[in-house]
Amino acid sequence: MNTTRRRFILGGMGAAAIAGAGMAMGKNLSRVWNPCIASLPASLANDPLIQSAWEGIDPSKVWDCHAHIAGTGDGGSGIAISAEMQSLLHPLQYAQRLFFLNAGCAHDAPGRVDQSYVERMHNLIEGMRPGFKMMLFAFDWTHDESGKALPKQTAFYVPNDYARDLARRYPAQFEWVASIHPYRPDAIQALEQAKAEGARAVKWLPPAMGIDPASARCDAFYRALVRLDLPLITHAGEEKAVHGANRPELGNPLRLRRALDAGVRVVIAHCASTGEDADLDNGGRPIASFELFKRMMAAPSHQRRLFADISAITLRNRSMSVIRTIIEQDDWHPRLLNGSDYPLPGVMPLFAPAELAKAGLIAEDAVAVLVELHAHNPLLFDFVLKRQLKSGKKNLSANIFETRPFFAPEAS
Repeated sequence: MNTTRRRFILGGMGAAAIAGAGMAMGKNLSRVWNPCIASLPASLANDPLIQSAWEGIDPSKVWDCHAHIAGTGDGGSGIAISAEMQSLLHPLQYAQRLFFLNAGCAHDAPGRVDQSYVERMHNLIEGMRPGFKMMLFAFDWTHDESGKALPKQTAFYVPNDYARDLARRYPAQFEWVASIHPYRPDAIQALEQAKAEGARAVKWLPPAMGIDPASARCDAFYRALVRLDLPLITHAGEEKAVHGANRPELGNPLRLRRALDAGVRVVIAHCASTGEDADLDNGGRPIASFELFKRMMAAPSHQRRLFADISAITLRNRSMSVIRTIIEQDDWHPRLLNGSDYPLPGVMPLFAPAELAKAGLIAEDAVAVLVELHAHNPLLFDFVLKRQLKSGKKNLSANIFETRPFFAPEAS
């Protein structure tokens, strides 16, 4: 399978890939369609595998740093989704929308999709330990070179105000991350406002939004990020699921050097773990995006500013060798941050614990518990699965999951 990650108001694999995974699983619909079960049975909640996942971790420092807000705008949220995603004339995008509505358990809620999506996040958080939070992403419009918004070329839009309001309404469960296109005429003003209103970071998806991180047009925005001490969480590597500007070359990890050189704390989403990009250091030959990420992580000049999140690294389209490298490269661990890429964990076919066990990355006897947990609480499943990952005698360090000190040092 060679798709990417997010979709609907977030992402994931294409509908064809999802369907293929579903067919491979036979007729077991519960492995294809999220059953949206309300709570964990006591026997599962108390399972030693799940309980041990929290050992050595302070739940109050566990902030899921990569979580998407979804909806249709029916609750006055201001969310907008493309016409293609709502039309059977575009079956791939239409099917993706249905799958990801189901992932967030909002598929059966005509007229209250926005509300149902938030209610499901609350339901899942109840299955985590007290103190756990989700960092909710806003998502800006695609813009052209002049800084003009292009709604018709935007797959989805989530206003900053909506993300902010959710975090204000539910401060014990949510933090929020702004999304601001740097070409906007009001970009600096919007960034200063977001900081004043409690945003913990800024989120970009350059290939879809039409942002060139290596452009001088971003310099003023980078200076403002440094001045305001806001990190930039940005996609790198392949991105085919979110339609928009369709500029795949803008996802090249090397294009983020300009932000790093400006002093910005950059968080590369998913460790750039899929796809290929041009090796700009060696004549532009194609090379795995993850190899470019590794090169950047090794650069001494980036040690204090380059970070990455591990969201989506366990999807079934990820290379086992990439997962092993992330586990074994423990000198990276102080610079890695956990995120779920929610609602992707709720897309059942995207995960295959048995394949990870076959590769020796989790214990065989963990598979049955993980599969059962996945059906009940995909968010907890994502956390427990990553805590189970191992390569030889190494696993992912506990500090990777305690992300709050990175985003809110004043509260840690």
